[in-house]
Amino acid sequence: MTPVEQYLQHLTRRHFFAQGAMGLGTAALASMGMAPTAQAKSSVGIPSVPHFAPKAKRAIYLFMAGAPSPPDLFDYKPKMVDKLKVDLRGEKYEDGSPVLRTRVTTMTSGQSAFPIAPTRYKFAQHGKSGAWVSELLPYTAKMVDDISIIRSMWTEAINHDPAITYINTGNQLPGYPSLGAWLSYGLGSENADLPSFVVMTPSWTGRQEAQALYNRLWGTGFLPSKHQGVALRSAGDPVLFLSNPPGVDASDRRRVLDSIAAFNQDHYEQYADPETSARIAQYEMAYRMQTSVPELTDISDEPDHVLDMYGPDVQKPGTFAASCLLARRMVERGVRFTQIFHRGWDQHFNIPVDLPNQCRDVDQPSWALVQDLKNRGLLDDTLVIWGGEFGRTIYCQGALTDKTYGRDHHPGCFTVWMAGGGVKGGVVHGTTDDYGCNIVDASGAPTDKFEDGAVHIRDLNATILHQLGIDHEKLSIKFRGLDQRLTGVEEARVVTPVLG
Repeated sequence: MTPVEQYLQHLTRRHFFAQGAMGLGTAALASMGMAPTAQAKSSVGIPSVPHFAPKAKRAIYLFMAGAPSPPDLFDYKPKMVDKLKVDLRGEKYEDGSPVLRTRVTTMTSGQSAFPIAPTRYKFAQHGKSGAWVSELLPYTAKMVDDISIIRSMWTEAINHDPAITYINTGNQLPGYPSLGAWLSYGLGSENADLPSFVVMTPSWTGRQEAQALYNRLWGTGFLPSKHQGVALRSAGDPVLFLSNPPGVDASDRRRVLDSIAAFNQDHYEQYADPETSARIAQYEMAYRMQTSVPELTDISDEPDHVLDMYGPDVQKPGTFAASCLLARRMVERGVRFTQIFHRGWDQHFNIPVDLPNQCRDVDQPSWALVQDLKNRGLLDDTLVIWGGEFGRTIYCQGALTDKTYGRDHHPGCFTVWMAGGGVKGGVVHGTTDDYGCNIVDASGAPTDKFEDGAVHIRDLNATILHQLGIDHEKLSIKFRGLDQRLTGVEEARVVTPVLG
């Protein structure tokens, strides 16, 4: 018997039951004239999802990788000017409890002093809400009545890799599905010619020694691989291998795919391996993307007034501005979830140089994206999220000088804003102490309780899912004997004060 014949006759107990179940399902579908095609599977999620009427059909996540500095952008602390010479290491509240209640990283734990570093930037109140916004974000300041600002986010992770993995996948350890993968798995795709989850990693002008981004941030973990994020490139083909090789035309490509699909379908019918089904779907998606992606990324049909709104970088491929425009074009074409990772926010030593550059990259395009969606009637059912993985300290890392200062990581409190998709505009949620070190309750006492306004990253993810019609406790998959979900097994609550 040849090796091929041995392989074809190989049938384990697990394969027997899987094939038997698949055979019954296939027969049932065939009796209704509904053969289980790859295209049908690519456009449908779980039948029970959404669990209730969604406020948003799709979402765009503007992720500021590296942690934007709240004391310099959104969390105004004017009293710190008077405490310029205070050493935070020994500072205590009136009840004697220490101000620094969170862990300190090894980058500053050995410092001889923790000198207060007041922001060098002017703040002003804007909009009907009177939200305080730094002069570094003039465009964001113009739209505070369109957004909800959450100043009381917190997390347990104190270093970048576990923190960014945590907020994107619900776990500090690798191997878990990303937020976008969960949305694709639960809701499916609105457009069979484009992926349900797209990722962009544009250039940046701040600190160039940026933290690495790993594809697990948009990976599927233990979910089927067809739900992973498809990364768009800024140069060459937007997606690798999108173009046919020299000498191969569309008809040749079609014949090759048909032959591969026939082999894969035969394997699938024998072994019911879900990854085989995913491969068939991905081959077909790649073929359709040869037409859909070039049309998506060609912005020559955009009017000048729209391009001007996004700023001078919008026509430079690979910039944050260009990515924001593409995100709006994806919304129009039914892409379920778009995530833009903007690096360079890890500013430990030179905030006066690096932070203004970062803000110039993202401020106008972020504003333009919200306004563009609003002008087109798309903001009501599109959720936009802006933020990073944790905050930064009010004390200085290293030497505090007249010319420069830097800030270490700080998980105790940070800022995120949201817009559209049922989010209430003109809201500022949560309060931090005068030092910007801890979330406080109405009495001014440090707290991490949700009832006092504290928002854990689990709560943020539960809220994102909720706006898309998903109960975070019901979206799960069995893995390693557990019902796994994005928000884990600990309590997570929807942040209703920021919702309309």
